[in-house]
Amino acid sequence: MKKTSLIAALILCAAFSLRAQAPEGMTAAQLAGFSFRMPEIQSGQQFKDINYAGDGEVYHNLDIYLPKEVKASYPVVIHIYGSAWFSNNSKGMANLDSIGQALLDAGYAVVAPNHRSSADAKFPAQINDIKAVIRFVRAKAAEYKFDTSFIAISGFSSGGHLSSLAGATSNIKKAKVGEYDVDLEGSVGPYTSYSSAVDCVCDWSGPIDLLNMECEWERPWGGTPEEALLGVEYNGQDDLFRTLSPITYLDPSDPPAIMFHGTKDNVVPHCQGVELYDAWKNCGIPTMLYLVEGAGHGINLFVKPWLSEMVEFVNVVRASKR
Repeated sequence: MKKTSLIAALILCAAFSLRAQAPEGMTAAQLAGFSFRMPEIQSGQQFKDINYAGDGEVYHNLDIYLPKEVKASYPVVIHIYGSAWFSNNSKGMANLDSIGQALLDAGYAVVAPNHRSSADAKFPAQINDIKAVIRFVRAKAAEYKFDTSFIAISGFSSGGHLSSLAGATSNIKKAKVGEYDVDLEGSVGPYTSYSSAVDCVCDWSGPIDLLNMECEWERPWGGTPEEALLGVEYNGQDDLFRTLSPITYLDPSDPPAIMFHGTKDNVVPHCQGVELYDAWKNCGIPTMLYLVEGAGHGINLFVKPWLSEMVEFVNVVRASKR
């Protein structure tokens, strides 16, 4: 299916941009943006603590969940936890009982990886790790029943940043941003001959323009997570901080993307989602944005209406590739 046909299909399944009311009557567990407990997952096979880099480090482990329905292979969604890039071991609590469960029920294998934190290594180590995860999925397709004709990537908060960055750099290994050379691909793990491209992006409340985090309220520099990620204070170094931002790397070859953002997000302002949507759309890429009225940073987002929209979008994109 050509890109124009895909756009038409997406228009039929939903409007390109939607402002919606948050559902009522949800439990505290359903409304929580961050998980502080090990979720219960309804799945078939599970594979835990698989090291994707071959180095035995916890921050390079991932978990794999396969759907209950037994098939020869399953399309894949990699989902990345949020932590402001501060955690290197939160894969087991990466919205698995909401985002993960919805994808499993829809027939997708779910891969939940760890990645290095900003204390372990500075950027671009984090996107290098995620690229290694994508390559691992392709290299290990037969062993874990992955259908690598379709690999999507998803993430919440800083995980949304990394998922959008993976999509925006699907066809970019290295880049120059001002005076800075950025190795976006890296050489983590033994599977560097495989592609790290993805076919679809799902961004849940991700920061995507780290020079525009004051687009709704004042948030002065000094001690910010992005400064910790780079290991330097801002001090007007615009080009250096642009190396972090997915919008820096967007081009028309990037995969389709869907974004969800609460209008009352007090961690990542929802104008970040609007900015990413506009930038992706201006590249001619099929894109959808859901601004959820009254929802916070993960609060009132991981519930059925929006999970269903995510699944429908991913299904449409996958169908367009057949």
